[in-house]
Amino acid sequence: MALSIVPTFLRSSVTSHTAACDRTNCCSRKGTKDSRILATFAGMKDLSVGNEGRLILKFAIPMLLGNVFQQMYNVVDSVVVGKFIGKEALAAVGTSSPIIFLLVSFIIGVTMGFTIVVSQYFGAKQLENVKKAINTLYIFMFFTSLVVSAAGIVLSRYIFRMIDLDPAIVPQAMIFLNIFLAGLVFLFGYNGTSAILRGLGDSKTPLYFLMGSVGLNIILDLIFVPVFHWGVAGVAIATVISEACAFISQIYYLNKYHKVVKFSFRNLKFDHEIFIKSIRIGLPTGFQQTFVAAGMVALYWIVNQHGIDANAAYSAAGRIDSFAAMPAMSFAIALSTFVGQNMGANRPDRVKAGLRATLIMTTIFSLFISLVTVLFGRMLMRMFTNDPVVIELGGDYLRIIGSFYILFSYMFVINGVLRGAGDTLIPMFISLFSLWIIRIPVAYFLSHTVLGVNGIWWSIPAGWFTGMVLYYIYYKMGRWKKKAVVKYGTEIK
Repeated sequence: MALSIVPTFLRSSVTSHTAACDRTNCCSRKGTKDSRILATFAGMKDLSVGNEGRLILKFAIPMLLGNVFQQMYNVVDSVVVGKFIGKEALAAVGTSSPIIFLLVSFIIGVTMGFTIVVSQYFGAKQLENVKKAINTLYIFMFFTSLVVSAAGIVLSRYIFRMIDLDPAIVPQAMIFLNIFLAGLVFLFGYNGTSAILRGLGDSKTPLYFLMGSVGLNIILDLIFVPVFHWGVAGVAIATVISEACAFISQIYYLNKYHKVVKFSFRNLKFDHEIFIKSIRIGLPTGFQQTFVAAGMVALYWIVNQHGIDANAAYSAAGRIDSFAAMPAMSFAIALSTFVGQNMGANRPDRVKAGLRATLIMTTIFSLFISLVTVLFGRMLMRMFTNDPVVIELGGDYLRIIGSFYILFSYMFVINGVLRGAGDTLIPMFISLFSLWIIRIPVAYFLSHTVLGVNGIWWSIPAGWFTGMVLYYIYYKMGRWKKKAVVKYGTEIK
């Protein structure tokens, strides 16, 4: 891993910002000083000044690459398992993924609240509050990761029984899941640190460590499975080792080179007021993520009723689908940070232009990805398995889902504006409605009537369409403009 790479120092436009403060009388002397300090920190970027589309694009591209490498974890695991072990093991690893997401989704959602608070404090140039929010997040994530790991290991067997997983698959799924959960503290630590850096406008540093981690994961997979014959246990061990190396190396780098993000148990301090602010935003998102994860598990329950072939097809095609979703998700996260900083800097006027530019860019990506998945879906499935039935079912999934990626992109991007502004409660209900009232019932009904397994596939774009329409209506209502938790020039007393 290229740990010695130091990101280029990026300079924010302090002169422009100071001039704006003089016109609006929005900065205290301390705030202006913090602005100059923050402007010199490695990798950080002030997104409240400059061309909106260009800023979002530059911020999103490294994050897109990072998300692609992140998905490589899952894809490499699935390819190695499917080719060297078999479709039962492929189904076991694939079924474990939504269970893992279910267990960690609430914490991931709450963490988003901290990220939004960090980005808004950074936009408001409140350096001390940025540091307090980071320290509070580290403490929260460390202890919650231990709780989730223990709970997941204890409950894993019961969860697999609840979703009617084929008994032939359960032992391998248990092995993979329990080993993965044992190393959850490293996953939380790395992703939490990466989220903090993105909130500060730095999307490049997390990419460097992720690239090295994925490379290590690939090497270990090819050693532990084909050479050592450790089966799904080897895949899980390789993933945990890679995550641990990524987190430990990241902390070493940040402690040596970064001025704000430091990791030291001795110096960590918990700030109750910032924690409450972050939880107020993060709780709705946490519940939303939890119910989304439960929806994924429910879909697997419906898929499992159609046999191992359907499960393996859904697991493999889902890996490809995850790649296809990356541009929309990356641009939405970039837009959330952009909105957070601009709301913190009291520049809501820039949000509409940022949304318009992001929609244009995601449209281009979505149309290209749809073309590839629709035309080459079955060819992509052959990377994971040689079973003709699994390839056929997975190809149908990619043909149906791939035709509607633009709906997913618009839904995610519009929600990114709301999330960045700190408006997360109503979007939570919209997400739950599109999933539990539309997608799950439609999947069950269509798959048990005329369409079979393809009915499950068709339910997914139905949910996307519903979510996109409802998010757009709520965005046009404009309530998100009043939801910022950090006002420019204010300090926590």
